[in-house]
Amino acid sequence: MTRFTPDIRAGLGHNGGPPLDEPAHEWGNGPVGTYFEWKATRIAARKFPADIAIRYARKADSLGLSYDEYVLELLERGRHLQASDISRILEIKARRPIRY
Repeated sequence: MTRFTPDIRAGLGHNGGPPLDEPAHEWGNGPVGTYFEWKATRIAARKFPADIAIRYARKADSLGLSYDEYVLELLERGRHLQASDISRILEIKARRPIRY
């Protein structure tokens, strides 16, 4: 018979779900600070005019990337990917989650 230590053994009826002690505010337990300004800025950074978004989507499709992957690379590195950037495109594709 296996003995369980008290820190491993869950209570009767415990389903192993997430803890219910979530922060009361969406910014966590600390002060608000500039949370809402940063949140609005992050959302606005991904909004492009329709014609530019369509161009980015076509470019991403031609490189074999998703629109989100292409835009994230543009925002992080500040440059547009080209077909000659094979190693970087393969790195981005390797970071994709595994689908079962």
